[in-house]
Amino acid sequence: MTTSPVASVLFVCVHNAGRSQMAAGFLRHLAGDRIEVRSAGSIPGDQVNPAAVAAMAEVGIDISDQKPKVLTTEAVQASDYCITMGCGDACPIFPGKHYLDWQLEDPAGQGIDAVRPIRDEIKKLIEGLIAEIDAKQPEQ
Repeated sequence: MTTSPVASVLFVCVHNAGRSQMAAGFLRHLAGDRIEVRSAGSIPGDQVNPAAVAAMAEVGIDISDQKPKVLTTEAVQASDYCITMGCGDACPIFPGKHYLDWQLEDPAGQGIDAVRPIRDEIKKLIEGLIAEIDAKQPEQ
């Protein structure tokens, strides 16, 4: 029996090339298909940050096939959680959504040594998010 996702999460940062891509990768990896995952950027970059790709590969998560996507109103409307990471006021606000703002250093232009601690902080935040989503779900 296939189950539909219990929640949907949208990660937003400016370029959708680092933080939001790492967060989406961790959530897909740790939650499987239980949670629908989206990511977008207010001003998407040309490619995912190579240092972010390398840092995620070190922990067994491949995000090399991901492409930065533009933030749309539809993506926010379709998501239960909208998690911003330094995109300012670019994210539209809709009633009934859970909005979180994660204060994370921007990995843009930094090497892998600088990206690793950002990656590790994102993992902790994702683990907390999964626990929060699971706690809100009724018993099956």
